[in-house]
Amino acid sequence: MIKSRRKLPPLNALRAFEVSGRRLSFRAAAQELGVTQGAVAQQVRALEAHLGISLFQRHARGLALTTAGAAYLVNVTRAFDTLTESTNQLFVRPQMVTISVTPTVATKLLIPRLAELHAAIPGVELRTVATESLSDFDHDQVDIAIRLTDKPFSAELEAKLLFRQELVAVASPHLVRHLKLPLTMDQLRKLPLLHDAHDHWPTILPTSSGLSGAVFNQTALALDAALAGQGVALACRAFVAADLEAGRLLQVIKKAPIMGPSFFLVRKRAISSRKSVIAIWDWCAEQLISN
Repeated sequence: MIKSRRKLPPLNALRAFEVSGRRLSFRAAAQELGVTQGAVAQQVRALEAHLGISLFQRHARGLALTTAGAAYLVNVTRAFDTLTESTNQLFVRPQMVTISVTPTVATKLLIPRLAELHAAIPGVELRTVATESLSDFDHDQVDIAIRLTDKPFSAELEAKLLFRQELVAVASPHLVRHLKLPLTMDQLRKLPLLHDAHDHWPTILPTSSGLSGAVFNQTALALDAALAGQGVALACRAFVAADLEAGRLLQVIKKAPIMGPSFFLVRKRAISSRKSVIAIWDWCAEQLISN
């Protein structure tokens, strides 16, 4: 259950207490806050009344914290420090770029290239959000997104085609070591098939009875299973290009249909003028579009 914050003391009263506790003087606190000494004293009295606890001992020469006041001051100061740090981060955010991608794009395309990205664009902090859900650029504070779509984009969005979805059937060399490639459709049917959420296998192997095999909710997981020799996966060529080049996976059939929709780089035009966003956008367009 979420605790209600309605019983929290007023912020001005907490500020008056925190400064007075640090300075141990209402007069010094008033000078720091730019208000009158009476206003500070009144705020502190209101806070004590709200809490039902004395926070200060008043002396002729100044203030002394009570035991409860000293303990409370530590936590209140920590809270104000957190607020200050969070506020300061807003001013350095222009150097942070948030990119929303699917988990497979993250693991197969973006993460392996992070070192290259940081070397090419030093000083820009990339925040990666891996999700299958569509992002709201404003609500989710996303600067750039990579998405599989065939829908027309609204006028407020700028989109660039990265690559089309060319499907490739792949398997570990260990799984097909006794077979001659490319495989026939009959040979392929006899091998364990690995399915993902897109389930494009019926496009390659039409059947009225369904196709058996392990099912994964993400393409990246199906590809990991293929790398482990657990079966044949069907995925976009862009996601397996590096593994095919390194020999960790083999293309087992010649047929490689291009399926819609395609993968696009997307951003909101209103924020496209930020230099850090432009730098990440240009890097993605150059480094990912060739796959």
